[in-house]
Amino acid sequence: MSAFGRIIEGLRAIGRSGTAAPGVRRADIRQMRVRARYDAAQTTVDNHRHWLLADGLSADAAASPAVRRTLRNRSRYEVANNSYARGIVLTLANDCVGTGPRLQLLGLGSTAARQVERAFIDWARVVDLPEKLRCMRVAQVEDGEVFALLTTNPGLASPVQLDIRPVEADQIATPLFAEPVPIAQSVDGIRYDGFGNPVEYHLLRRHPGDTGGFSLGYDRIPAGAIVHLFRPDRPGQRRGVPELTPALPIFADLRRYCQAVIAAAETAADYAGIAYTDAPAGGEADPVEPMDTIRLEKRSLLTMPGGWRMEQMRAEQPTTTYPQFVQAKLNEACRCLNMPYNIAAGNSSGYNYASGRLDHQTYYKALRVDQARMAAQVLDRIFAAWLAEARLIAGFLPTGLDAADWSHQWFWDGHEHVDPAKEANAQATRLANNTTTLADEYARKGQDWETQLRQRAREQALMRELGLELKPADGPSAPPAAPPAADPADQPNPDAGDDVDARAA
Repeated sequence: MSAFGRIIEGLRAIGRSGTAAPGVRRADIRQMRVRARYDAAQTTVDNHRHWLLADGLSADAAASPAVRRTLRNRSRYEVANNSYARGIVLTLANDCVGTGPRLQLLGLGSTAARQVERAFIDWARVVDLPEKLRCMRVAQVEDGEVFALLTTNPGLASPVQLDIRPVEADQIATPLFAEPVPIAQSVDGIRYDGFGNPVEYHLLRRHPGDTGGFSLGYDRIPAGAIVHLFRPDRPGQRRGVPELTPALPIFADLRRYCQAVIAAAETAADYAGIAYTDAPAGGEADPVEPMDTIRLEKRSLLTMPGGWRMEQMRAEQPTTTYPQFVQAKLNEACRCLNMPYNIAAGNSSGYNYASGRLDHQTYYKALRVDQARMAAQVLDRIFAAWLAEARLIAGFLPTGLDAADWSHQWFWDGHEHVDPAKEANAQATRLANNTTTLADEYARKGQDWETQLRQRAREQALMRELGLELKPADGPSAPPAAPPAADPADQPNPDAGDDVDARAA
């Protein structure tokens, strides 16, 4: 019996009795082991250069201070000089933050909750919180992270003197002469405890790129006074990398290609024509100086030396594929931000209603994730600091409130529907079949349902007082009434003659 036959028989014996059949060698069984491979794990001559820079560094080691500094500088330069990159970053910040978040307190009486909410809104207006949040969102795209210092500003026109000062990532760093800290408990300007919680931040007193020169002084800021906004892409990552990092080479390709197209078109436009001859070398053609130029005059005829002809220079740039190239590269560049092409380019000429709505769904989901991250990492910290100071001011907040029982949520600007009529019909249908609530529908527009209903009630009361006509209450429209059944006596009778005609008239 062959080795393969002995193995099969041995396997059958194992299935029947749990032991291998006699005569089956272990070497034969070892030969049957499957040795699988991954094609992507193989290093060949063709893919060696492609995977040459792949490494096994940790998240913090890969995002070292030198690497992050280089990426930040290039990202800022690209956003400052590339119109597409600038528009993408500003659009993302405007769509994410909008006119600013709005606070709604839960678990409190209506009057007390409105009083606290109005006090916070007034303070946010004084410190210009929405503008600072938009600035922080732009910095997160360009730098990968941004910090905010919770400080006191006596110059604020508000009882609460809390102020928010955004800080660039360059200023959070540990100078070389600072006290050495174990590597496991620090990472470039941030110290952690044994559980991985931030303990203090090292804030440089001057920006490293300040024109006044670099200063070695720094302050140790407790973790409770610093807000750190970034998106960790790897487990254990503690400093952010610019979100535009994958798109930087693409933006560079766009700029180089555009400059090459313009240069080729200008070169072709610099020459009005080229004089050439079909005669062979030493043939019958008048001698002409090489690279000689002929000045052309308007509305005149031109004579050429014998054996020579004139042909106008044809401009080959821009090519017909230039718009497709720009669209493909821009679509690739904005993909790392979950932004569709028509929003990044500001051009929806190639979209229809369905495709536009479908592409926007992924973008709006990404915005909701960004807003939730900003609420958890920034707004909740700011509100807690504001509340801690506001409770110390006598008579500023309603008395008898226990902050431990408070819960809150943040409302953001809603996104306008492309077809308001269809959205209104869908909203009425959802409310009629009880698949949604007024709170959810108002939240889609970034509004507080209680505030809106109270405002609507005041408007209706004023309209009644002024004698203005009120529209019927909203609700599903009643079907049109059926016409009354016709009386047989009123039906025309062809035998009635003129009486039928008179009755019909």
